[in-house]
Amino acid sequence: MNGFTRKKVMSLTLGERLGQIRAERRMSLGEVSRGTRIQAKYLQYLENGEYDKLPAQVYVKGFLRSYANFMGINENPLIKSYERERGIQNNIKRERENNGSEKDGKPFSISTFAITPKIITLAVIIILVSGAFFYLYKELDSFISTPRLIVSSPLDNETVEGSQIYIAGKSEKDGRVFINEQPVVVNDEGEFKEGIGLQNGLNIVTIRAVNRFDKETIKTLSIYSNYDNPDIIIQDERGENSKQEANGEVKIYDKIDLEVGSKDESVWVSIESDGKLVFTGVLQPGSWHKITANKEAVVSSGKGSETLIKINGQDKGALSQDASPIKDVVFNLDVVNNEQGGELDLEQ
Repeated sequence: MNGFTRKKVMSLTLGERLGQIRAERRMSLGEVSRGTRIQAKYLQYLENGEYDKLPAQVYVKGFLRSYANFMGINENPLIKSYERERGIQNNIKRERENNGSEKDGKPFSISTFAITPKIITLAVIIILVSGAFFYLYKELDSFISTPRLIVSSPLDNETVEGSQIYIAGKSEKDGRVFINEQPVVVNDEGEFKEGIGLQNGLNIVTIRAVNRFDKETIKTLSIYSNYDNPDIIIQDERGENSKQEANGEVKIYDKIDLEVGSKDESVWVSIESDGKLVFTGVLQPGSWHKITANKEAVVSSGKGSETLIKINGQDKGALSQDASPIKDVVFNLDVVNNEQGGELDLEQ
């Protein structure tokens, strides 16, 4: 009788591992693309194991290093997994090619019915000349012309109610798009859609498209936002809080009124309320976005020192002291009540 028990060990592929890491951090491909400066389609190819659609290996290894650095993990296991899986795919491809050449190795003849060497030569010349002309025309047109940029929403001089709006449009497939100098994700069809925070009154939004020859097209929109000025509300709430503290009373909040703002530069932020993503986009300088959470709010930012926080009307300062990206800063209702009136501990 055999006393050993066999256990099947399942190992994750590189793509499954990348997808698991991203899922654990609750991040979309777009967020990872912005943080790593890797096009979203290449991240998708890595997760799908479609290595033949990726650029040269030296670039793929660079992608994996950037991905590991952004996620805060060791890059070596990712690169080793890629090299191993790419080697397996190459071996399978060579084996199929060898088998195919053996099957197709039998001599065959092509009927010359209605086909003469003169016709074949003429057809080849026409194809080559047409292909060369088409390629040169496209390259010259791309080099001379500025990239296409269509902003479908919103309209210029549009007035909106609220502190947020989505900028949507279309540019070139291989181009780059920036909204207020913050890069946004462009899909394989050249389409983009990005939310931005607005300040009360007039907001100037600049959309810039850049092609692979660094030619650019710029469009500027004037957007008017009509909503209550958060600074006035906060001043009133501060007065209320100050009066309560002077009387020796401490107010216990039953929810979190969180406001996230941009200081002097445009900054990308992501905000979750009770486990649900409620905002992701670019805040303009001086603009704020307000949400309400019953128990917990989570904030991520592309630049912590430029991201300002206010909780229940109280100014809590910047999200972090340095300008590097910061992820998943948690604001819990119990902690907020315990630390109200002072600076919150924002270190994660």
